[in-house]
Amino acid sequence: QVQLVESGGGLVQAGGSLRLSCAASGRILSMGWFRQVPGKEREFVARINLSGSTYYEASVKGRFTISRDNAKNTVYLQMNSLKPEDTAVYYCAAGMVFSTTTPPNYWGQGTQVTVSS
Repeated sequence: QVQLVESGGGLVQAGGSLRLSCAASGRILSMGWFRQVPGKEREFVARINLSGSTYYEASVKGRFTISRDNAKNTVYLQMNSLKPEDTAVYYCAAGMVFSTTTPPNYWGQGTQVTVSS
């Protein structure tokens, strides 16, 4: 069983930046992030493979950057130009592969990101 520990959420004004981190207890092929707002399904945000290949949801492309430190089994999500609609609980995700339609094998506990207008 892989454990995922997240950090870095918080409150920021629109246009600001935040960086999320997620440390895994072991090496995982794919790591990334989903987000969820009350009353809606959890949605894919970004994913990065061991090789460094990245995938983004369309609304965050160009504003968010996902990266990973394989030596530390840690994934990061740098979020710039934040908008109020980015407000959500962000969940770290890890597994063999996951996408908008395929859930990951493991989830983090979630961290709240709130963007004020």
